[in-house]
Amino acid sequence: MTATDHRASRSTDAGAGRAEGAWAVLLPPGRLDAERLVHHDSLELPAYVAGPRPRPGDPVAVLVDSPPRLVALGRVTRSGDGLVVAYTRRAFDEPVPAEQVTVTGPVDPLDLDVFRQLVDRLGPPAPRRTWLVSLDLPIEADSRAEAVRLFWSYVQELGPAELPAFVSPSGDELAMQAFVLGAEANQDPEEDD
Repeated sequence: MTATDHRASRSTDAGAGRAEGAWAVLLPPGRLDAERLVHHDSLELPAYVAGPRPRPGDPVAVLVDSPPRLVALGRVTRSGDGLVVAYTRRAFDEPVPAEQVTVTGPVDPLDLDVFRQLVDRLGPPAPRRTWLVSLDLPIEADSRAEAVRLFWSYVQELGPAELPAFVSPSGDELAMQAFVLGAEANQDPEEDD
């Protein structure tokens, strides 16, 4: 993960007849959960129908709809039949309201001032820290090697929808929290009552 690049200027795009600007990209349906679950370096969109097209280096605000929320910032790395946006900042777990943005398609031009407002609303990135993440399964097996094979079989079969991963800040293991499908999940059956 990289820090936000606050430089959003580009040279005039003569082909589209617009001066400096940015782009609003709508995250495809169902993709938010995938982005929250697994770290991706970029967002790839298949071919889309649009007027002006982003160019490599153009800044991008990645949004989800209903209501509009900013979930990431990025830069175009490839444009043409499809679009590839390299993430520069992620906010998938804490989206930022973006009611000032109207998105009519998967990719729309975005006023540079509005882009800057979104960047400012997002604020500076949180400091990086070390986390301990674990997945513990009691497994009966004939040997250590067999236990490891069964472990990976269970992980593949059950996956993140059924297996909780436990995370805590390094040095504060008592703050451990379970996560299922990328979201906090209570694993204490006594608290369910």
